[in-house]
Amino acid sequence: MIEGYNIASVSELVSAIKSQLESEFHEVMVEGEVTNLSTSASGHWYFNLSDDEASISCALFKGDALRNPLVRNIKDGDKIAVLGPLSVYQKRGTFQLIVKRIIPAGEGKLKLQFEKLKAKLASEGLFDLDRKKQIPVYPKKIAILTAEQGAALQDFLEVMRRRALWFDILILPCLVQGDGAAPSLLKALTYLETRDDIDVVVLARGGGSLEDLWAFNDERLARKLAGYKHPTISAIGHQVDYSLTDYVADLRCETPTAAAETLSQPQTVLKNRMQTVSAHLKKNMQTSLYEIAKKKEHYHPRAMISKISEGVQNYKNRLAKMSFHSRGEILIGLHQKQMELDEVYNKFSHQFKLWPERINQKLSSFYKVLCALSPKDVLKRGYSFIETKERSVVSSKLDFDKLDKEVSFSIHFHDGEGKVKKA
Repeated sequence: MIEGYNIASVSELVSAIKSQLESEFHEVMVEGEVTNLSTSASGHWYFNLSDDEASISCALFKGDALRNPLVRNIKDGDKIAVLGPLSVYQKRGTFQLIVKRIIPAGEGKLKLQFEKLKAKLASEGLFDLDRKKQIPVYPKKIAILTAEQGAALQDFLEVMRRRALWFDILILPCLVQGDGAAPSLLKALTYLETRDDIDVVVLARGGGSLEDLWAFNDERLARKLAGYKHPTISAIGHQVDYSLTDYVADLRCETPTAAAETLSQPQTVLKNRMQTVSAHLKKNMQTSLYEIAKKKEHYHPRAMISKISEGVQNYKNRLAKMSFHSRGEILIGLHQKQMELDEVYNKFSHQFKLWPERINQKLSSFYKVLCALSPKDVLKRGYSFIETKERSVVSSKLDFDKLDKEVSFSIHFHDGEGKVKKA
C-alpha cells in the first residue's frame, strides 16, 4: 500500500468507469466508416466505426436489428451514422457503442434534430387533435404562403379555377427554402393575424430533400402555427415528405394540389348538384311547355267549336240510324216475344200429342206388374190358399189349429173355390 492512495480492485475500478461513462454518454451519434462487419447465429451484428485517426466497437443486438432493416444492406467501407449509448463490458474492461438506430450518412444530423424537436413538441401537446381547428366548408377568402413563381402556386390556382365555383385568394409571396425562409413565413403569418377577413391559411411548397424543406421544421414556425388565429393547412412536399408544420397545422395535405382539391371539394359537390338540378329543371320546363302547348291547342275556341260540331253530327248520324218509326217492333222486342211464343206453342203441342201414348205405356207397365204379383197366377202353378168366412187368410198351421171344429172355410184354386169344414 502506497501512502495517500486507496487500493481498488479491478472490478471496482471498471465498475466506476462504467457508471460514469454510461451516465455521461447515454446517447451519442457517431459517423464513420464500417469495418469488420459480422453477424452471429443469434442475430446480433458487430462492426467497427472508423475514421483516419480512431476506431470504436459497435454492437447491434437482434431486437434493434429488426427495427433497422438498413443493416442488411451495409457492407465494409460504407459510411453511416449511428445513434445509441456507450456501454462498458466489465469482463474485458472495454467499452463499445450499443447501436439503437442506423442513419445514412449526410442526413443523420438533420433527422436526429428533427426527431428530437418532434418529440419535444409532441410532449407539449402541440400535435393533439383536440386543439386543431375545423377547416371551413366554404371559405370565402384563402391566404396562401408560397413562392410567387413556384410551381406549387400555379398548381394550386389551376385546381381552384377548374373545380371551385367562387374563390378569393390572397397570395403572400414568401421564401420557402434557405436560411431566410422561416423568418419570411413568420412575418407573413404575423401580418395575417391582423386581418379578420381570412378564413383559412395555406402553407404550400413543392417536394425536395430534407435540407430543402428544413425551413418548415423551424421550432418558432411550428409554435406559431400551433396557436394560430386562423385555421391552417400544411401542403409541403410530396406524399412521403413530412415536416413539423404537417403535425401542428389544423390539416395536412400531401401536396399543394391536394390542398386545393380539399378546399374546393364542397364547391365541386355543390357545382355538380347545381348542374344536376339545372338539367332536371330544364327537362321539366320543356315538358311543362310541351303540355301547355298541347292544352292550348286542345282548348282553342276553333278546336272546341270543331269538336262540338263533330259531336253534334255524330249524334245526328246515330239518331238517323235508329229510325224509331220503322223499327218500333224491333226496338220493343215484339218479334222476339212472338218467336219465343211460337217455340212454346210448338213445344206444348208436341207434348200433348205424346201424352196419351206415354200414359198407355205406363198403364201397360203397371198392369204387367200387377199380373205378376196377382195370387191367381201363383194358384195356376198348383198352389191354393184357405180363407175363413170372415175373409181372412189362414197362412200357417198354427192359424189352422186355432180354428174351431166344424167351422166352415173356403179353399181357393185358380179356377174357383171349394167349401169345407174342419173335422
